[in-house]
Amino acid sequence: MGKQKILVVDDDGQMRLGLKEALIRHGYAVDPCGSADEALKVLAGTRYAMVITDMRMPGRSGLDLLDEVKKRSPETPVVVMTAFGTIQDAVDAMKGGAFDYLMKPFDQETLEKVVAKALKETTGKVLRKSLRSSGRNRKEEKEFVTRDPVLIKTLRFVREISASRSTVLIQGESGTGKELIARMIHANSSVSTGPFVAVNCAAIPEGLLESELFGHEKGAFSGAHARKIGKFEQADGGTLLLDEVGEMDLVLQAKLLRVLQEREIDRIGGARSIPVDVRILATTNRDLRREVEEGRFREDLFYRLNVVPLRIPPLRERTCDILPLCEYFIQCRTSGEVVGLSPEAAAFLKKRNFPGNVRELENLIERAMLIRRGDEIDVEDLTAPDSGVRPTESIRVLPGQRGSVKNMEQELVLQTLREVHGNRTQAAVLLGISIRTLRNKLAEYRKAGITVPDYEPEKQSRGRGAALRCAGG
Repeated sequence: MGKQKILVVDDDGQMRLGLKEALIRHGYAVDPCGSADEALKVLAGTRYAMVITDMRMPGRSGLDLLDEVKKRSPETPVVVMTAFGTIQDAVDAMKGGAFDYLMKPFDQETLEKVVAKALKETTGKVLRKSLRSSGRNRKEEKEFVTRDPVLIKTLRFVREISASRSTVLIQGESGTGKELIARMIHANSSVSTGPFVAVNCAAIPEGLLESELFGHEKGAFSGAHARKIGKFEQADGGTLLLDEVGEMDLVLQAKLLRVLQEREIDRIGGARSIPVDVRILATTNRDLRREVEEGRFREDLFYRLNVVPLRIPPLRERTCDILPLCEYFIQCRTSGEVVGLSPEAAAFLKKRNFPGNVRELENLIERAMLIRRGDEIDVEDLTAPDSGVRPTESIRVLPGQRGSVKNMEQELVLQTLREVHGNRTQAAVLLGISIRTLRNKLAEYRKAGITVPDYEPEKQSRGRGAALRCAGG
């Protein structure tokens, strides 16, 4: 078999020479070009296994070249090189169909890994694309319900970038469906036949998260009675979702950065590095740019994760989805039975704020389905005792309070906690959100220096008794 031919395009002569020599040493045939125009002339008469191009060049840019390559040969992988300060170029390249990007400066090993992956995945790509498309629409309709134009546009973009190996950062409030988006990306990716592994960085104590991610050897520390395979190794050949990555401490962030750069992990107590082939997706309910500015998140890690940014809007910004979601949740809980919302219930739900987003709405519908008496869900079913909802208020507005919705939500959460004397479970029920969502919000408040009420079981017990006596009297 002949050598695979690679076209290298860069206006920097030294860069072209360095890339050519490095790739030749790894067994590839290389043609260097100094501009996009020159590359297009060469491409007109020669077929290449892949193209590596700089983004910013005099005349036509690397993005222009990428567009032309994809028009002529959609299956030819294109890798884009860009400088640290031009991360938006990498995002634009991914939108244009680039296989991956290389952030300058990079070493020969990184170059070889990206090239090897690109050439390996080109083989059989048409077959994989056919298999993915056969089940794609059904998968998306089952998992994500929306009529919101902004979100529909986001979902189209998700389909476009799923086939690449680029890292995706999915941002949005708790309960908006970030993990559903991550699973959709995996299902439509080139590694869809591989494992999908999710790890919640907010739910695992800091002291255990490193072992959870990277694994450990037997005897690595007290209690390590056997070897543990970490999430990175479990996800090898597939996708790893770092859920709520903004909760990770700075020391572990540095170790994660190294893994993303080197594509290899070190088990705790291990004697050698272990290569891993994993696509990284990350979610966060925090503003990571602000976290970087305030020193709580590494800037270099942020740029590594934020290659393709996605934002999932909260339910209050897409109220057109409330009724379709209700219909979907009702259908999921009935078998041939026709159940709907009364006009009053529909109007009531459309006025709600839903601080817990889609998850809160789902919980509310599930409770209403359990206690309804007819074939319609009425307002009374949505405002049952302990549901946290009252027919006369879609959200409690505190006397004299002014400020953003986020500030009002924060005060509502803290006031509810104070009322139940710190009982997290009861507060979550009253707020109409999951206990996980509540814990995430409280962790965010603590990091911002806000005092969160502790659980006081004696007061809680007395409070419940007083409430019962009051109700009975």
